[in-house]
Order: sequence, then structure tokens, then C-alpha cells
Amino acid sequence: MSEAIKTSLPNGMPTIRVMPMPSDANIHGDVFGGWIMAQVDIAGAVPAVRRANGRVVTIAVNSFLFKQPVFVGDLLSFYAEVTKVGNTSITVAVEVYAERNRLQANTVKVTEATLTYVATDEQRKPRQIPALDTFTTITS
Repeated sequence: MSEAIKTSLPNGMPTIRVMPMPSDANIHGDVFGGWIMAQVDIAGAVPAVRRANGRVVTIAVNSFLFKQPVFVGDLLSFYAEVTKVGNTSITVAVEVYAERNRLQANTVKVTEATLTYVATDEQRKPRQIPALDTFTTITS
């Protein structure tokens, strides 16, 4: 595996942040890929649910790349952004960054993925994604 390229966190707030625990890793402290995939799915669903204005289900993992290992104690920041909206589907890109040795601010990009979600109704059948102009804004 190539040497990690140090970077900084992207601008803006991450969709979710989480720190893997020992139960999320093997005996050497390497975090399971499946655990990372589950967190990516959760992070990707957040903007998908917002855009669909309701329930969504994961229909496809279009791409998934583990760029660097993740270790117990890394602080992971997941950034998710809608990249495409269809009639019933929403595609989301997710990037994951690990902050290691927080006192020294060593940040590396560890994972990137693209997932597709489908908006569903109460019967869990695909439903039309509402147009952006149908959203109402609640003001206080």
C-alpha cells in the first residue's frame, strides 16, 4: 500500500463523525471494511433522505475504494453529497477522512464511494422524488 497522502478536511460540516472502537476491528486494530461500508451507507442516506423528503433504501453500491487503512482511535469524518437525481433514485458520493494523532493533525483520505438510493412509500414501493420547488421552508 502506498504512503498516505496527508491532507486537510474539506470545507463544510461532515455528514457524520465517528470513532471506531476495538469491537469494530480485528486483533491488530485494523477496522473491518464492512464496518466502514455500513457507516458510508448511513452517511450517504442522510442527504438522500433530505432530497427525497422521506424514506429511501440502498439499491446499489456503484463504487467503493479503500484508499488507506482505518485504525481504532481514528476520528472519521464522512462527507456526503447528492450527485444525481432521477425519477425515483438519488446517487450520492461519500468521502471519508481519518484524523490520526490529533495533536499533530495528521489527516488522510481513507475511503471514497458512490451509492444509489431509491425513494419509497409507506408500502416500500418506489415513489417519485419531489421537485425541488415543492419543498416548503419552515421559519421561526
